[in-house]
Amino acid sequence: MAATLDSILEKYAAHDDDTANKVLGASFTVANEDEVLYFGSAGRIKLASDAPAFATDSFSWVASLTKVITIICVLQIVERGLIGLDDDVRPLVPELASAQILKGFDEENNGAPILVENATPITLRHLLTHTIGQGYDVADPDLMRWSEYVGRTVNTTSSTREGWNTPLKFEPGTGWYYGTAIDWAGLALEVLTGTTLGEYMQEHVLDPLGMDETTFHPLRPEIQERVKDRQVEVSYRGEDGTLVDGPLITPLEPPVESGGSGLFTTAGDYIKFLQALLQDTKGKGNLLKKETVDELFRPQLNDKQKADEAKILIGTGFAPDFDELTASEISWGLAGAINLVDLPTGRKKGSMMWSGVANAHWFMDPITGITATLFVSVLPFGDPVPGKLYKELEAAVYGQLLPVC
Repeated sequence: MAATLDSILEKYAAHDDDTANKVLGASFTVANEDEVLYFGSAGRIKLASDAPAFATDSFSWVASLTKVITIICVLQIVERGLIGLDDDVRPLVPELASAQILKGFDEENNGAPILVENATPITLRHLLTHTIGQGYDVADPDLMRWSEYVGRTVNTTSSTREGWNTPLKFEPGTGWYYGTAIDWAGLALEVLTGTTLGEYMQEHVLDPLGMDETTFHPLRPEIQERVKDRQVEVSYRGEDGTLVDGPLITPLEPPVESGGSGLFTTAGDYIKFLQALLQDTKGKGNLLKKETVDELFRPQLNDKQKADEAKILIGTGFAPDFDELTASEISWGLAGAINLVDLPTGRKKGSMMWSGVANAHWFMDPITGITATLFVSVLPFGDPVPGKLYKELEAAVYGQLLPVC
């Protein structure tokens, strides 16, 4: 059945100068708790038609696929008793201690932002569930308007504390909004452990799993020398549907390691992490205790928060997996979005997934016992081509590969 997945990848990947409604390249991997079931790739890593082939060891920026790895690191220190999920993180993160709530703009006073003090604790659970009220400024007109008013020259893509530091959109715990919360969680970990996030991740996740091509620092000589011929370029979808070159929207040498979006890695490395976490769902892994993993997969949102989540995820290109669902049928765990009903592709309820701004995806289905990831590198976020590719691959996994396995 691997031939079916191969043919789907080939159908969507560009093989000449015609890139309309294609991705330059893609890699798809599927694993159960015991073995990798499928490794496949198609296309190329750069716009030039004679560029090297896309492969499972192609090295790319994965943006928000970083989040789940950071969250596992944070949950490890919860298990060690360094912090509790419902502990206030404001004493650890000065920016959160001084965060104000943006209530609107005073049009009679030159559009001055209306800001009020926040008196509500900001807990680690708020950060992991994106219920803190903080968003990505580059995707929020109100936050961009505030930023312009105060003369800010950085934003959330700059990988700096100042860039992540924006007002809250609501009182913590009263809504759901996707943003920089995991970056702050990573900084709280640094205070509690006395190490950088990258150092902690290397010792407690990457090295134990043999993930030797995953890093926040792709320009470091020991990494660059190994991956320079395998680095994936970001492509951009033009108005005519074809792909053009464009800039990477994250610094190659970050001022601060971004726990929310800073990792560069390969599909071959990333499936090692997903498989280890899947093993943990069965109590057979070494990243987290079974009870912690159970909490990780427990739906965390109330009805108001689920309604907020649905406005962002459903029908927007944000989560093509969920386009057939309603607000009552989705939630959030501690590391990703959860479907509360079975999906048309075959994914079982209680599964978790997430994606990155360059349209890479992962999902984990503990009931069926599989996990998978699609690596592509195309902007803008929500591009329909990788979304269609992802859903077609997943349907093939459930409809053809699994019965054979």
